[in-house]
Amino acid sequence: MKKVKVFALFALTLISLQGCKSYYESLFRSNDIYVRFRGAQDYYNRGKYHKAAALFESMILLAQGTELEDSVQYFNAMSNYRYGDYITAEQNFSKFLEVFPRSQFAEEARFLRIKCLYEGTYRWELDQVPTQKAMAIIAEFMYDNPESQYYPICKAMMDEFAERLDRKAYESAKMYYTMDDYKAAHYALKGVLRDNSDNRYREQILYYTALSSYKYALNSVKEKQKERYMTFIDDYYNFIGEYPTVPERRQLDNMFIRAQKSVGLKTGLDSAQIAAAAELAKSEGVTPRTSQKIKADRRNTRRAIKEAKKAVQEAESRNEVARKLEEEKNLSQKRADRKKEREERKEALRIYKEAKAKQDAEKKAKEAAEKGDKKSKKEKKKKSKD
Repeated sequence: MKKVKVFALFALTLISLQGCKSYYESLFRSNDIYVRFRGAQDYYNRGKYHKAAALFESMILLAQGTELEDSVQYFNAMSNYRYGDYITAEQNFSKFLEVFPRSQFAEEARFLRIKCLYEGTYRWELDQVPTQKAMAIIAEFMYDNPESQYYPICKAMMDEFAERLDRKAYESAKMYYTMDDYKAAHYALKGVLRDNSDNRYREQILYYTALSSYKYALNSVKEKQKERYMTFIDDYYNFIGEYPTVPERRQLDNMFIRAQKSVGLKTGLDSAQIAAAAELAKSEGVTPRTSQKIKADRRNTRRAIKEAKKAVQEAESRNEVARKLEEEKNLSQKRADRKKEREERKEALRIYKEAKAKQDAEKKAKEAAEKGDKKSKKEKKKKSKD
């Protein structure tokens, strides 16, 4: 008995699934775009985004030139976005914005395209071309929409991307130092600040620039050491001029004294350097200020993105409800218009039939009258002959 119940339940499930499948396929076969659009929206509202995307995509050609054209293309992109196909969604949003730049969905579509680009970027260790593309699109959006509800999250994304690019540049240059290629490291680190003097890793870059020049001089042949130690002394002053009281300078101070001795200068620190060293001695074990700031910036950026995403989700929910109500209203109006049009055609056809029947009756009466006249004329003619 138990096996029979299980088999019956399985059969009912199978029938149910076949029914769903036939309904889904019947929407593809339907030539009524409104029926297909309603079915696609039903799948979308129930979270069946993959099926909704397929239906909306199948309607793109059918919807051209109709009032549903922008809605079909927008929800096609939205369906792909909802089920996580960000590459396809970004392409669809881009096409939508090219065709409908003035659409009511345009601002939201531009932002969602940005979110797709954001999801398609990689960690700082990997290729940053997608990051640079996303930054260009975000900058354009922020310039065009300074009052947008999406502006805060775009700003937070830009901060995150800028930090990622800064770190990529810094770590790529520092890699030469890790490989003990101090000449290449010195050149590469200098190049990072030459390209972007506001790099947020500036403290570490100046520090490793000085270390690279010192170790390059230390490992050079004796004839070239003096010139290369002088380069280190310049790098040393560049560093302590900006960061006089950071823990890293202890090591650089010792290197500076050894470099002075190697080039034949008076060894030792001047009064300002001694004062800075004394100040530094009070802050034993302090994390470098730049490192603290970078970590704080990362936390603030993550917090800002999280808060902005929450605000955007709430706004999207409100927009979704408003959009559904608007779509319901529009579809109801379209149904009413079609019904009215059918009734008008029906009434016009009735009037035409009545007029046609009346015209036919008049024509028959006229023909009958003409026939009667001819008959009477024949009869009169016959009587006159008799």
